[in-house]
Amino acid sequence: MRVCSHQGLVIAILTRNEHCPPHVHVGTARWDARFLFSFWHNDVRLWDVTPARNEPNVAVLEELRQALKQPLHLHRARECWWSTRQTVCLENQQWDPAAEEVVSPKDQRPGALTIQSAHFDAQAYKTVLQLAGQSSPLEIEL
Repeated sequence: MRVCSHQGLVIAILTRNEHCPPHVHVGTARWDARFLFSFWHNDVRLWDVTPARNEPNVAVLEELRQALKQPLHLHRARECWWSTRQTVCLENQQWDPAAEEVVSPKDQRPGALTIQSAHFDAQAYKTVLQLAGQSSPLEIEL
């Protein structure tokens, strides 16, 4: 699913055999870059480029990252991912309320709560986490 384009390159969510974490693909016949995005914060980061020997220069990759980071494009990426995957890829991770961030259970942070379930409310544009031991869900407005 097309998210957006930048300088003739299409940034898209693939709809077959995709996997967590949430990411988009963009590239040419010579290379494919993947950028990670999240359902709990608005940052975007480069995941990888294959094959590495054909990697475009840093400026091109940064322009693509900034294009995806634009609110309209990030919104579209989240909607596409949710509509095709029905997951925000946060189950069994942990929420650290002190730092207000998702952390790996391997980090064993004191006070971190296991994310039992998570979903994206596309209409309200927020992520809803059900945390272990909490009666009310945590809503993250994006």
